[in-house]
Amino acid sequence: MGAAETRRTRRRAIPWLLLALWIGVLALASPYASKLADVQRNQVTDYLPASADSTRVAKIQHRLPGGESTELVVVYHRDGGLTAADRAAAGERLATIARQHRLTGTPRGVPSRDGTTLMYPVASNEPGTDEKKRDALVDDVRRIAGDAGDSADTKGTAGLTVEVGGPAALSTDASEVYAGLDGPLLYTTVAVVAVLLILIYRSPLLWLVPLVVAGSADFLSMGVAYGLNQAFGTTISGQSQGVMTILVFGAGTDYALLLVSRYREELRRHERPYDAMRAALRGCGPAVLASSGTVAAGLLCLLAADLNSSRGMGPLGTVGVLCALATMLTLLPAVLVLLGRRVFWPLVPAYGSTPKARRSLFAAMGTSAGRRPRTVLAAGAVLLGALALGALNLPGALKQQDTFVDRPESVAAIETLARAYPERSAQPVDVITPADRADATLATVRGTHGVVSAQRGRTGGGWTEVSVITAAPPQSAAETATIKELRHALKGSYVGGPSAQQLDLLDTNARDRLVVVPIVLLSVLLILVALLRSLVAPLILVAAVVAVWGAALGIGGLVFGPLLGLHGTDPGLGLLSFVFLVALGVDYGIFLMHRMREESRSIKEHGAEPAAAALTALRTTGGVIASAGLVLAATFAVLVNMGLVPLVELGFVIAVGVLLDTFLVRTYLVTSASVALGRAVWWPGRLSRAPEPVAPRPAPEPVS
Repeated sequence: MGAAETRRTRRRAIPWLLLALWIGVLALASPYASKLADVQRNQVTDYLPASADSTRVAKIQHRLPGGESTELVVVYHRDGGLTAADRAAAGERLATIARQHRLTGTPRGVPSRDGTTLMYPVASNEPGTDEKKRDALVDDVRRIAGDAGDSADTKGTAGLTVEVGGPAALSTDASEVYAGLDGPLLYTTVAVVAVLLILIYRSPLLWLVPLVVAGSADFLSMGVAYGLNQAFGTTISGQSQGVMTILVFGAGTDYALLLVSRYREELRRHERPYDAMRAALRGCGPAVLASSGTVAAGLLCLLAADLNSSRGMGPLGTVGVLCALATMLTLLPAVLVLLGRRVFWPLVPAYGSTPKARRSLFAAMGTSAGRRPRTVLAAGAVLLGALALGALNLPGALKQQDTFVDRPESVAAIETLARAYPERSAQPVDVITPADRADATLATVRGTHGVVSAQRGRTGGGWTEVSVITAAPPQSAAETATIKELRHALKGSYVGGPSAQQLDLLDTNARDRLVVVPIVLLSVLLILVALLRSLVAPLILVAAVVAVWGAALGIGGLVFGPLLGLHGTDPGLGLLSFVFLVALGVDYGIFLMHRMREESRSIKEHGAEPAAAALTALRTTGGVIASAGLVLAATFAVLVNMGLVPLVELGFVIAVGVLLDTFLVRTYLVTSASVALGRAVWWPGRLSRAPEPVAPRPAPEPVS
């Protein structure tokens, strides 16, 4: 066997070896990927920093006698007024609950002034911090309490409504929504990506290959995420896991589109698929590596966040992007090479053929931007600025009961209580104070403006629990003022509970924005400077993505309340949407600018105008960037149908931002800026300097 034949044999073996390697890797990841749902946590305290007052309260409550308390409110209501049979049935049901579960006290009914409602606060230490036990308790309380409702005609209580609310019921309802996300989110994402790939590739087989590879990357990322949780305690929430899946399919499909497009070109130049794939990887591999590295670096900046949920999303998002990168640069090429040219059927790129010339939409768009670049740039900047003003119309901070798209029972209970008990809150504020100062603390609390009642709770470990009822509704401005006044007056004590947790969530997100945003901008800018060897071009890209973020938030402000009927803005929306849009937007900017730089180098050698480089780069990469942008926007748009307002808002803003970035900023504004600046866009690099004039060759001397 000759040397050439040996090389061909090795080349044929490499794709098979890569395929076998990935089968082994996925087999190893399988037992860990299946356990990721078991370590998912969605309690409010898991989203808060350890230093927050409300988090300290929850931790101390866990150490008190009986452990952490599970608090519920059972609400009986009849519009025309409760009857004697209603009250008797309610009392009987609550007695049954007390017999079957270990409660911290005997439930006592609190009637409303108008006689329509009877409220029973219920607390139990039975579940502790076990979410499954908590959910089981809530479900059982709902089952027992509901026996006195509409179906109990034999007791004369038909028409009586029964609702179970309270912090534990809210958490259970949220857990049910998050638990239901995994399947629908994955299936919907796969379906959306499949439809788009079929439309883009117009092939009955080719669309399936990137989709299967992306699914493999998602499976691997779940296994790696579980490993991070076990090794470093990384917070895994339903939100972060859902976003990781979206990133795997969105970013992975983007990389696949770029690679397949280049591979199709190279198949016309190379006879063997293996050689064509090598050329494709050499051509687009650096851009894919640089763009994925920028996304990963941007997401890792979330580690600087103080909020557990944001900090946990950074590593999970990075895992998703890197798993997508690894599969798309190894497994996808191997499968494509093994399938050969027939995978492109019916539009098979034959060796030596020339693609059919078609009028390019992006060539026309680039030409229009190149004619009056300054006018286009100014008009685009005014448009983005006007859209950003819509952010002033964003609804206020999202309340806990407004986090659901569809109203669950716990939210219905809150609304019933707010109508029936306008003079008091149905949700206690918890105060943890040193045991030796309990009497003084109790006196201070009772003398605080806005407090209706306060009573001593459990004592243990040097701490005493005080339960406080305020006059204002939960998470209202008046209740927030009372909580702040309590914290100011009670030095050395901690104020917690659901409303205090939401207040800490808002404050921590504000702090994280001030810390994380500059770090993201600086890290992305440094990577772009190193990649593009320029200061001006990176500044243009970063300014563009920041403008896109502002405009996308502004569109959200015009849509959330008026059109979608959302009653609040998630406190983490600004930070998370900024990180994702900056990282992903720069991702597409790298594709465009990297090609522009290559064209600039080629044009400079021939002494042509640098504006041609920008138009050529847009013409050659515009189609791929548009396809990738559509796929990424569609995958994030899947979150809009996921039933939780924070996911709806995040998915909407990122999807809109990606579309703005793809079809306005990259196409018109970045291209126009590059044309207007000319060589200055590459300042202070070598490409910013004008080429030296080429000396004419001397005429040959005549031969005598």
